[in-house]
Amino acid sequence: MAATQSPGNPPRTFVIAGRGYTGTRVAERLAPLGRVIGITRKTPAFEIAAPFDVIYLVPPPGTGTTDPRIERFMGALPAAPGRIVYISTTGVYGDAGGATVKEDTVPTPATDRARRRLAAERALRAWCEPRKIEWVILRVPGIYGPGRLPLDRLQRGEPALAESEAGPGNRIHVEDLADICVTALLNQKARDRIYNVGDGDHTTSTAFLGLVARLAGLLPPPPQLPRTQLQALKSAVAFSFLGESRRVDTSRLRLELGFNPRYPTAEDGIRASL
Repeated sequence: MAATQSPGNPPRTFVIAGRGYTGTRVAERLAPLGRVIGITRKTPAFEIAAPFDVIYLVPPPGTGTTDPRIERFMGALPAAPGRIVYISTTGVYGDAGGATVKEDTVPTPATDRARRRLAAERALRAWCEPRKIEWVILRVPGIYGPGRLPLDRLQRGEPALAESEAGPGNRIHVEDLADICVTALLNQKARDRIYNVGDGDHTTSTAFLGLVARLAGLLPPPPQLPRTQLQALKSAVAFSFLGESRRVDTSRLRLELGFNPRYPTAEDGIRASL
């Protein structure tokens, strides 16, 4: 999924809004191809030299059902970018009862957190399309990697949902996600497309915790509780992640953009992260 700057073309500027855990890795990949500007909420005023593209990784606010942050960001751009890649969530599909969801599955977000993401997707398209600006939406599941494994949770002995009640999981290693972000930004086939993201390994969240415990060593697997008991111990937000079940189909990403994860299984990714 590598990409290079075409000879004879002016060097591009890449704007990364939200240069955090994933954005830092995206910046490392883009640095050889042009100027990289990382933006956070603390970034002072900056200048963007055309042509430029944007990867938007900033999460919506913590309340409400819309995302005024992305609307303000787009309105503040001094010129029209060539392309904007927005990092959304597979949560926009809501609970599918373990069934498979594809990009043409009608979104039915069940939480305000997911409704904000879907509102941001729609705001992006509504802003880009009349201006003839290319857009790409990546619907991303749980992100894990170095420093993002549930080791503290295992050390505290927090219970997990009983494996018999756990639905299929969806996740992506941060290094694979960074590769996907760059490809979505540079590959012409990605223009005006939505892509589901995932490694294709639908290990349940309970089994994932067990794998982390085993591979990390010295940590026991988490105790398992039925859904009714676990709900009484979890916050509403934490339990909402367990209350939805779906199998995210990533065929479009693989077939159109040639994505082959370097960490195709949870075990592969956990070992690399440790």
